[in-house]
Amino acid sequence: MKLNAPRLALYTVLVLVTGLLLGPFGWLLITALKAPDELAALPIRWLPENFQWHNFADAWNGVNYLGYTRNSLIIAGIYSVLVTLSSAWVGFGFARLSAPGKRPMFAALLSTMMLPQIITLIPTYLVFARLNMINTYWPWVLWGLAGAPFLIFLFRQFFVGLPREMEEAAIVDGCSYTGIFFRIFLPQSWPAIAASLVISFGWTWGDFIAPSLLLSADKTTLAVALTSAYTDAAGNPLLNLMAAGAVMYVLPPLLLFLVAQRGFIAGISTTGMK
Repeated sequence: MKLNAPRLALYTVLVLVTGLLLGPFGWLLITALKAPDELAALPIRWLPENFQWHNFADAWNGVNYLGYTRNSLIIAGIYSVLVTLSSAWVGFGFARLSAPGKRPMFAALLSTMMLPQIITLIPTYLVFARLNMINTYWPWVLWGLAGAPFLIFLFRQFFVGLPREMEEAAIVDGCSYTGIFFRIFLPQSWPAIAASLVISFGWTWGDFIAPSLLLSADKTTLAVALTSAYTDAAGNPLLNLMAAGAVMYVLPPLLLFLVAQRGFIAGISTTGMK
């Protein structure tokens, strides 16, 4: 394929942007393969003299990596599944049902996306403490059942674009709106479902504040454990092991995205056109 000047310029920009985005992860991987003395050497060594592949094994064995990974997967799995179902249900209501005040309610819902998490941090902790849910996974269950404003918006936009004839035919056949949602709309919304699962899983997997606030050391997530897991006898951080642990830490959400990327891209692109 012959490249003309505009196409060549576009490809050049794409390569540069991709390099900028992948640069930090590349540096993290290089750091994970260095020896401790190479990290403090001046001038900076861009590549390790000898690749220290054992750093990954040391990072795995230096902390209960499998246990903390299990905790993160449980929390992220519970939340992503529940919030996807609840957000789809609410989005279906906003898209297909008529009721007084629906538009102001939807606007109020979207406005909550502008609230920083730090504002609701103390009230959230006090509520869960009164309910005796500290050091349990119930907060993530309740958060999942409550839905997420952005995901509700995503499903609402997707459901608005589905043909009205399907809904009318189901009503003529005596199907309730609950049946219409579970039998017709939800099975056809796999792009939005894939996008919701990837986004919500990433939210929970990467969350540091909520697990550190609500969970004890044995029940906390991998994101919290890795921040203080690798130190020497003097308490100084072992940056190469921290980098190795961080490289392994990004693998589960990356694998989930690779598996669901076609649906994720389709869900994001189609909801933006309504």
